[in-house]
Amino acid sequence: MFDLSGKTAIVTGGGKGIGAAICKVLANAGASVALLDIDPESAQQVESQIKSTGGKLQFFNCNVAEAEQVTATFRDIATQFGRIDLLVNNAGVSHIGDVLSTSQSDLDRLYQINVKSVFLCVQSAIPYLIEAGGGAIINMSSIAAEVGLAQRFAYSMSKGAVQSMTYSIAKDFLAQGIRCNAIGPGRVHTPFVDDYLKKHYPGEEKMMFEKLAKSQPIGRMGEPEEIAALVLYLCSDEARFVTGSFYPIDGGFLRLNT
Repeated sequence: MFDLSGKTAIVTGGGKGIGAAICKVLANAGASVALLDIDPESAQQVESQIKSTGGKLQFFNCNVAEAEQVTATFRDIATQFGRIDLLVNNAGVSHIGDVLSTSQSDLDRLYQINVKSVFLCVQSAIPYLIEAGGGAIINMSSIAAEVGLAQRFAYSMSKGAVQSMTYSIAKDFLAQGIRCNAIGPGRVHTPFVDDYLKKHYPGEEKMMFEKLAKSQPIGRMGEPEEIAALVLYLCSDEARFVTGSFYPIDGGFLRLNT
């Protein structure tokens, strides 16, 4: 089950955290992985780790918010790997603030990275997926697209857009054999969380970490590998009946908080 041998997968923002875990699980399942990122140091570490265990992965330095770079990079990937079957739109950034404290530049930045990049990558990928006879697109949304979170105005806006785009893409390309789904992680323990606590709660990191962890009914944060396992399922042929869906993976946050 979940064999991706012979398939090519593109993972944006694959250099750290959830993206790195996704690259590893897809490569372990037999896919040839194209890792897109703008941080060569982190991405090359992931590349070395995967290649050292016999996996197939190549790093492409690409700003996924820049149309020309995306078009050129996807063309290079199709040329080098021979096909494109899977796209995981994982690249994204967060922002803290309500509507009053969010500047126009903040909003533009979240739009460019979290929304426009999904549009550009999907637009570039679909012709190659059609050529391959179909494929799967997984967009990284968030529970913030489903529920009001304090001080997450711009971030929630961007993830709501990702979720809506997912439904439209799934509807428009059914006949071409392209499935499109979205994943909505809750709080996941990544380097972003550690950096956030260090910056905003110096000396109180441990206490705040425990507080944030307990905000999930299950009693802890998620792990990147747990998100990656869901991505693997949605990329696989075992999920061939699944499209146009949103999958929260949040330790019960959306449905079990009272």
